Amino acid sequence: MANTPTKKPEFLRKWLVSLKRKPHMIALVVLAVAFVYYSLNLTQISNTTAKIYGNGMGLAEFATMLLSMLSLVCFLNAFPHRKKTNIPMLVLMFIMSGIVIYCDIFYGSRITEAVTRADNPISAEGVNSYISSARNMLHVHTVLVIIGVVLTALLPVYRPLIKKINTSVAVEGNEQMGAIDISGEDA
Repeated sequence: MANTPTKKPEFLRKWLVSLKRKPHMIALVVLAVAFVYYSLNLTQISNTTAKIYGNGMGLAEFATMLLSMLSLVCFLNAFPHRKKTNIPMLVLMFIMSGIVIYCDIFYGSRITEAVTRADNPISAEGVNSYISSARNMLHVHTVLVIIGVVLTALLPVYRPLIKKINTSVAVEGNEQMGAIDISGEDA
C-alpha cells in the first residue's frame, strides 16, 4: 500500500508535522489546561477554605497549586529537545501529579464532611454557592490531571501511531527527474 499525499490545508499539515516531532505536547497541553483551570477558579477554593476552615484544607490548596506548577516544569525537563527522555524527571512528574490528585480528593472530602456533618452543617446553596462550585471544579480538575497522566504514560503507545500519519506534499514535476542529465558532459 503506497502512501499517497492527502489534500489537507497547509496549517493543518504543519501542525501535524510539529505534532509528529513532539507528540508529548498533547499531554503537556492537557496538564497545562488543568493548571490554568485550577488557577482561574482559585477564588472559589480560597473562599471555601476560609468558610469551612477544615483541617489541612489550606495545605491541600497550596500543595495543589505548587505541585501543579512544578509538575509542568518537570514535564518540560523530562522531554528535552532532540535528546532522550529524562526518566528521573518523568518519575518526579508522576509523583507530583499523584499528590495533586490526592490533594484534590482530600479537599473534596473535607467539603463533603462540612456540608453533611450532623452538628452545624454548612449550606452550599445561596450565598455559599461557591462551595458547590469549588467541589465541582475539583472533580473536573482531578479528571483533567488523570487524563494528562494517562496520556503521558501511554506516550510510547500512540507515538508510533502519530508518526504514521502521512504529511508529505505532492510536488509536481517529479516525473521528469529521469530526463535530467547529470553526467556532466556538454554536447
